[in-house]
Amino acid sequence: MAPPKRIRIGDLLVEHKIISEAQLQTALADQKKSGRKLGRVLIENGFVKEDMLLELLSRQLSIPFIDLTSFELNPELVQKLPETYARRYRAMVIKQLPDGLLLGMGDPTDIFAYDELVRILKQPLQLAVIKESDLLHFIDQIYQHGAQLKSLATEVGQDMAENAFDLGQLGVDSGQTDAPVVRLLQTLFEDAVRANVSDIHIEPDEDSLRIRRRIDGVLYEQVMDERRIAGALVSRLKLMAGADISEKRMPQDGRFSLRVHDKNIDVRLATMPTQNGESVVLRLLNQDSGRYALDQLGMPKALLERFRRIVHRPHGLVLVTGPTGSGKTTTLYAALSELNKPQKKIITVEDPVEIRLPRVNQVQVHTKIGLDFARVLRTTLRLDPDIILVGEIRDAETGEIALRASMTGHLVLSTLHTNDAASSALRLIDMGLEPYLVASTVQAIVAQRLVRRVCEKCRTEAVPDVSQQAWLRGALGDEAAQSTFYAGAGCSSCNHTGFRGRIGVYELLEMDEKLIDCLRRNDQGGFEKAARSQTGYRPLAQHALELARNGVTTVGEAMSLAGWLE
Repeated sequence: MAPPKRIRIGDLLVEHKIISEAQLQTALADQKKSGRKLGRVLIENGFVKEDMLLELLSRQLSIPFIDLTSFELNPELVQKLPETYARRYRAMVIKQLPDGLLLGMGDPTDIFAYDELVRILKQPLQLAVIKESDLLHFIDQIYQHGAQLKSLATEVGQDMAENAFDLGQLGVDSGQTDAPVVRLLQTLFEDAVRANVSDIHIEPDEDSLRIRRRIDGVLYEQVMDERRIAGALVSRLKLMAGADISEKRMPQDGRFSLRVHDKNIDVRLATMPTQNGESVVLRLLNQDSGRYALDQLGMPKALLERFRRIVHRPHGLVLVTGPTGSGKTTTLYAALSELNKPQKKIITVEDPVEIRLPRVNQVQVHTKIGLDFARVLRTTLRLDPDIILVGEIRDAETGEIALRASMTGHLVLSTLHTNDAASSALRLIDMGLEPYLVASTVQAIVAQRLVRRVCEKCRTEAVPDVSQQAWLRGALGDEAAQSTFYAGAGCSSCNHTGFRGRIGVYELLEMDEKLIDCLRRNDQGGFEKAARSQTGYRPLAQHALELARNGVTTVGEAMSLAGWLE
């Protein structure tokens, strides 16, 4: 194919009356200052929509405009173009043609980029125009460094055999950034950030090393033959986290911070001695994306309005409950973000501090030196706070201080590990707290879980299987047969899983006279019965089923959540 035609995008848009001459001059001035491409400047300034610009280029150049989100990409074919050049020239190999390759470009008028790509790929190229945002998303997704990780692992093993580096010298500030173990970890963290990984598990086996990554609550595994590099990885991570590299018999924990792809990442490290060596779990906390507003959580509108009203009360205890990884901290911080005003003094007591907020006094507990939840809470009450967040009520002493703080004019937010809202207040009593104290302080309890979202790009109607149909008939009765459900077929956008992202499932229990009376009498059966009959109360399973009926999640996800609760 001949090189692309030279086109002056600005003049073309003015000629078609899509932008004005004044807008073009403004964009040209911005382009001169920033050095960015004119098309990108016009889009970012809001002068033209990206789809409109690309469709115009498609017609003018007589090349197709391809929507990557609905196109089945072949990862092996895509990686014919090295990632460095794909990013530099905003290009991607889309399809193998009988006489060459179909190449998508964000700017098909870039003649220099075209010439370089012909030289690199060494095949005839036919061009297509694609959205730059989609292109970058798929580059992040497809150029996973599986082969690179294995290659680096082998290199680390060879260096260890040759004593090429001293682990004691690989401190976080050692400057040995070209050491294979350092590059292996860098690649591991880069891939994790791109894939939105929440946890990395490094687990030595008898003759291999397993690296597992948790994405949307599900673990994905990669096995490496280089079993002997586990010690080098663990030692390096311990140094970064300030842990003791000589202690391999006892569990340890620590934390460190990274900047990866312009994102600030906090990493929590936990080690555990196992039969085959030390196992490590890394929890990744993205400081840039961990802050949500309440209306971004996915709460049903009626529940959101009630919850918002509750957290604006001047005092009382509000609990958020659920298992580890159910999004409790995100919900609490969304509430804090809304309450965080210059007129309010907010203090948090956490283990660890997961998301940093401006204007909020955040305290990290340190049990080894006696700085536990109870001690910090006592001091907190002398610092004139309006709102206190307690990371978790773990024992009776912490619970009693939190309850008494809520009685003396403070709003207290905290978490508990319980199955549902109805059992949370009773759990406080089981800890040894006085029933009258619990009854007079608890304002509301939110229970929550996370379910995976169906990928919107490959969502199709799905017929529930026999067991799902039986469950649906029990939950919906005759309505089950009239409902339409969906599932993801699997596409390149969701890495062929059928799911992309997660959404919260919630239930809210607000204290009323019946519930308070049952608490005072420590009447467990009466409390649970009154909770379920409360106006406006909807169990978690009901909210999950509603999401399935709306096509947000699958029947399997809703059924799994309901089964967990039984």
